[in-house]
Amino acid sequence: MRGKSHIEWTESTWNPVTGCTKVSSGCKNCYAERMALRLKSMGSIRYQNGFDVSLHNDLIDLPKKWKSSRVIFVNSMSDLFHDSVPGSFIQAVFQTMNQCPQHTFQILTKRSARLKEMASELSWTSNIWMGVSVEDDRVYQRILDLQAVPSAVRFLSCEPLIGPCESMPLAGIHWVIVGGESGPRARPMKKEWVKSIQVQCSDAGSAFYFKQWGGVRKDLTGRELDGRTYDDMPDIALV
Repeated sequence: MRGKSHIEWTESTWNPVTGCTKVSSGCKNCYAERMALRLKSMGSIRYQNGFDVSLHNDLIDLPKKWKSSRVIFVNSMSDLFHDSVPGSFIQAVFQTMNQCPQHTFQILTKRSARLKEMASELSWTSNIWMGVSVEDDRVYQRILDLQAVPSAVRFLSCEPLIGPCESMPLAGIHWVIVGGESGPRARPMKKEWVKSIQVQCSDAGSAFYFKQWGGVRKDLTGRELDGRTYDDMPDIALV
């Protein structure tokens, strides 16, 4: 369950958990749900349960077999901190990351309360980057929870950005990714929302990465903002 990722800000994906449930407006048109149901219809054994949360114990040690270093998005098809994922399973995933210093691991969650609650039970080696999804200003509590986590890199994924995010609490946030929703029912993203976040990142010293404008055909809308591409990474060298 590893492949070269089409996600611009990572290199590979690792999915020891698949499936999820919706928790906020950002989940409405979930790309992972669409993909999981498509894979189920194609007979993929990993998605025989569709988008129900499923644990894949045989994949926990997979990154240990990858000797050359790579940047790995953990659970692109799920949320590691979902309530249906046992704490012991989360700890096992972290142990694998701790034992693979050749890789950089990127984790993204919407379940920030559970992340904060479990943070002291996990080993935060320097190759682990922790992020939360922030689709609009109604979910800023996720940022506050993330700020309490002792991760070497803390980042935000403002994708899909479906509303303004003014006065974001960016203290201790190293990186912010912004992107519009894509796919058949994509909701629009306003340029002023993107520009506001870019200025806030500049003022706070947070790296700013503009992933896409999105839309039904994201390949046609591109990822330039005011004639330039923003693909800044945190000021911490990749492992």
